[in-house]
Amino acid sequence: MTPELAARAAALDLIASVLYKRVPFDDALEAHKGLRDLEPRDRAFTRLLCATVFRRLGQLDAVIQSCLTTPGQLLKAPVQDLLRLGAAQLLFLNTPAHAAVDTSVALAVARNQAPFKGLVNAILRRLSREGAEMVAAQDAGRLNTPDWLWLSWRKAYGTGRTRAIVDAHLNEAPLDLTTKGDPAEWVERLEATLLPTGTLRRPAGGTVTELPGFAEGAWWVQDAAASLPARLLGDVAGKRVFDLCAAPGGKTAQLAAAGAQVTAVDRSDKRLERLRENLARLGLSAGTVAADAITWDPGAPADAILLDAPCSATGTIRRHPDVARLKTEEDVEKLARVQSRLLTHALDMLKPGGLLVFGTCSLQPEEGEAQLTRLLERRHDAELVPIDAGEVGGLTGILTDTGTLRCTPAT
Repeated sequence: MTPELAARAAALDLIASVLYKRVPFDDALEAHKGLRDLEPRDRAFTRLLCATVFRRLGQLDAVIQSCLTTPGQLLKAPVQDLLRLGAAQLLFLNTPAHAAVDTSVALAVARNQAPFKGLVNAILRRLSREGAEMVAAQDAGRLNTPDWLWLSWRKAYGTGRTRAIVDAHLNEAPLDLTTKGDPAEWVERLEATLLPTGTLRRPAGGTVTELPGFAEGAWWVQDAAASLPARLLGDVAGKRVFDLCAAPGGKTAQLAAAGAQVTAVDRSDKRLERLRENLARLGLSAGTVAADAITWDPGAPADAILLDAPCSATGTIRRHPDVARLKTEEDVEKLARVQSRLLTHALDMLKPGGLLVFGTCSLQPEEGEAQLTRLLERRHDAELVPIDAGEVGGLTGILTDTGTLRCTPAT
């Protein structure tokens, strides 16, 4: 099998793992042994191709359906996925038509779908001629958003803001970096923009490990929004701080760099090992505990606690488009119950007068504002400390009327 075909065959496997086996894309990538045999360029193409299919799935399926002679015709999953791969290359990746079509037909034969190679060839050739016009007429943001997410966001944020969110999901997220020292010193070397909150932002793309400062541990990758919770704890130098549900460790690194005595807690020892590796590269140190934060007994209370609770991660769809295909309303309900228990126990581990910062990377109010409302109703020993604009670089637009913080991909 040629490298070009092998890269696309790997993409076919990965798409099936995510869409039918419900495996998160990053986990599927790590588990796919065939990827290791590909050249870096081919591995990058495989990843981009899969991400494009997940990001544009609604559009892809709509144009494929419009090319079928029988309205509503259901195709076998392998055939549908072959068409999705070919269409993604033709419509969104600027792959030459002959390469996208020929490799898709060859894959049909290689994957025991030879009886459908004529169909694959005909549909993709039609899309090579007419696909751009079809795409131009689509409502891309709405088509690529599962109904349950669209309806929940419209209820929470209104149609206009929801439209801005789903349109933002169409583009790959930029690369955000947090530095150990003064970020201004790295703006030119990293060809980055300095955001008001102190995050450095670069365009998407490129190899992270080849950027200046990576080898010497001057910075780490961390979304701008993900860097805010640790900043809200204020001056933590010398304080005993628990970072609950800590992996992969960006917030732990922030706290350690600020001089806190950090204990990072996570259920997964494997994820904690990655956290320890990241801290070692950065020249930072923190205690680590593999435990369930709902039941963990620290022995002594903390001055401050950061709880980045497990959630549906619907706020990360721009960076992880597979999330929109994996999560359900039932997941939100289940995770909200877990968050409630984590919040209750976190308060119990806090010194009187201590500060607890709670955050999730979800756009669902059930995993954010509603959690805090319920917590304050049942715990009269806690009070909400409103966030000041000065704590978030003067970005008043991300603060709510109740004094909490709400970021979206459209912020």
